[in-house]
Amino acid sequence: METTTAKLLDGKALAAKIHQELKTQINQLQAKVGRPPGLAVLMVGDNPASAAYVRNKEKACAKVGIASFGKHFPQDTSQQELEAVIAALNEDENVDGILVQLPLPDHLDAVSLLHQIHPDKDADGLHPVNLGRLVRGEKGLRSCTPAGVMHLLAEYNIPLRGKNAVVVGRSILVGKPMALMLLEADATVTVAHSRSHNLANITKNADILIAAVGRPGLITADMVKQGAIVVDVGMNRVTDANGNSRLVGDVDLESIAGLAEYFTPVPGGVGPMTVAILLQNTFTSYLRATS
Repeated sequence: METTTAKLLDGKALAAKIHQELKTQINQLQAKVGRPPGLAVLMVGDNPASAAYVRNKEKACAKVGIASFGKHFPQDTSQQELEAVIAALNEDENVDGILVQLPLPDHLDAVSLLHQIHPDKDADGLHPVNLGRLVRGEKGLRSCTPAGVMHLLAEYNIPLRGKNAVVVGRSILVGKPMALMLLEADATVTVAHSRSHNLANITKNADILIAAVGRPGLITADMVKQGAIVVDVGMNRVTDANGNSRLVGDVDLESIAGLAEYFTPVPGGVGPMTVAILLQNTFTSYLRATS
């Protein structure tokens, strides 16, 4: 069998490029508009992973010149309190993007809260109106992670038209919008998931394989076609026998390295792109609000 050395789809490098472009545009517009773009990230409770994600988002905002209106609420905050905060942010002219950091404590209804965000301030691209715009092929804020994947594929000039694309995972966060975006780019799309029979038979036909299920090392060499593009959306923290933890994806990268033409690393692949698109969405909302 012919072997290849897989090439890196470097999300970290592309994210840095997007940050620089945003910083330049914001610097140029801020004096004219009279304010910077603003992003409000709402976090409830003390989930350490969520706290780290929020810090990363706020640092990225500072880097490009987006004002942070982050709010950290105690664990026992009520649904009504959060709805009132979102309603106020919807009306706040300094805030262009609103994001509720998930997961939320069990007593809160995350879906209901997401519905309260005005669609034009939905920085995560998850409001039903924005998902509906995606289905219809209309302009709108796009879900950050799949939009980040599409930017990454475009950056490396990877053709999608007519290609077989397999998305493993059907979440509303990644799998479903990812499939729609690939369809929009004229790929032939299959969505597989935990109930799919003979998963390897499905993935083996993929020119573009996107793994987004949250199961470490699920995709192995026997599931990947020679020359495939493999995008790993998984972000799983695993602990070894010595108690050391590290981040791994849904793809066993070592085993597919001689098969794939391109692959995304974990970390440093899709993760930085998700944050870059969050900032891009906030800037898009800012342009709409101020033009």
